[in-house]
Formats: sequence, C-alpha cells, structure tokens
Amino acid sequence: MKLYMHAAACSMSPHIISRELGLDIELVAVDRQTHRTSKGEDYLTINGNGYVPALMLDDGRVLTEGPAIAQFLADSAPDGTRMLPPAGTFARNEVQSYLNFITSELHKPMAMLFNAALAGAHDGIRATVEKRLEWLSGRMVGPYLTGEAFTIADAYLFVCLNWVPWIDIDLNRWPKLQAFREIVAARPSVREALEAEELHPFEAGGTYFAPRSYVDRRSPVRVTP
Repeated sequence: MKLYMHAAACSMSPHIISRELGLDIELVAVDRQTHRTSKGEDYLTINGNGYVPALMLDDGRVLTEGPAIAQFLADSAPDGTRMLPPAGTFARNEVQSYLNFITSELHKPMAMLFNAALAGAHDGIRATVEKRLEWLSGRMVGPYLTGEAFTIADAYLFVCLNWVPWIDIDLNRWPKLQAFREIVAARPSVREALEAEELHPFEAGGTYFAPRSYVDRRSPVRVTP
C-alpha cells in the first residue's frame, strides 16, 4: 500500500497508525503547490480534491479521507482491534464518534485558521476551536480519549494538537490535553513517524514539531493541515 502524505499534515495520523500496527506502507510525498508526487505522478489523478491523505491499495484502488483510511488500516491489521474495537460494540462507536468530532469540529476550523483569506473571521473561528478543546479536556477519562488504550482517534487528535502553536492557541490552558500530547509524542511509533517525516521539536524540549527548515528559522510557520 502507498500512503500519499505531506509532512506535518493530517496524513500523519494514518502514518502513525500504520507504524503502530506494523503495516507495510510506502510513503509518497505530495507537493502542495504543484500537485506532483515524489514519484513524479500527477496527484490530481489519484485524488481529484488535491489534498492528503490518500491510500492506494496494492490492486490500485484508492481510498481518501483520513478517518476512513484510519479505520481501514485498523481493520486490515491482525491486531487492529487494539486501536479500533470490533464492529457492533459500543467501544467502536465511541472511537468513531471521536473521529467524527475531530474531523469536523477541530480539523476543519483549524484548517480555516491557516487560510489568510479568512483572516477577518479568525477570532471567531479560534474561539470555537478553544470551546471544542475545553469540551475534549473535560471528556478525557484516562491518558487517552477513551481510557488506557491508544486508538486511531488518539492518533488523529495528536496531529491536530500539534498545529496549535501555528494558530495562536496555548495548549497549556488544558493540562490534560498537554499531558496527552506529551504521552503520545513519546510512543515509539509516533517518534518513528516524526523522524520519517523529518519533523523536529520547534523548541528545545518541545512537544510540537515542524520540518527542520522551519526549526532552523525559529519563527512560526504555516504548515497547512
């Protein structure tokens, strides 16, 4: 399988999941400006919407949309129920509920905060994101969203929380979410994914990450989700 991705973007979620579950996936980087891949392909022929991620199966079929890819990967792995409980259980629906919440109530408005054309609405959008983070903080029942198990929803949340420095949100306001980010960042699979995407702590000892060129500049950057 091939995972079409862009460093630090939402595609890092299925990247983390594939490493967590030991799945053999080839990473193919996508240039956001030209829509060319690192293999020289026209990415628009793979995903006409132009954004990442996209997962190409060995038979050539393509699956798009991060939450759907995350669930497919978990269902494809021998021990996938470790990250996504079996179908028909409340636990599975709970993880899916968080996936839907993160994609619509966090990822989408956060992406709007990277859009300069929406600058006039940024204050209101940021306030909405902060309300959603407050709600999430109050819902956490353990080190991870649903308790002791690291699920596909946690991988997605970690990636979104990694963007907060670039959109002027201080995660220290929510100690549970800050602790969550630190715990996830320390997982071997996550560290491997960060290294593979050439992401490094933006500040010494930091738990949010950016490409090395941005780290060297020591200035906030816009890593579009």
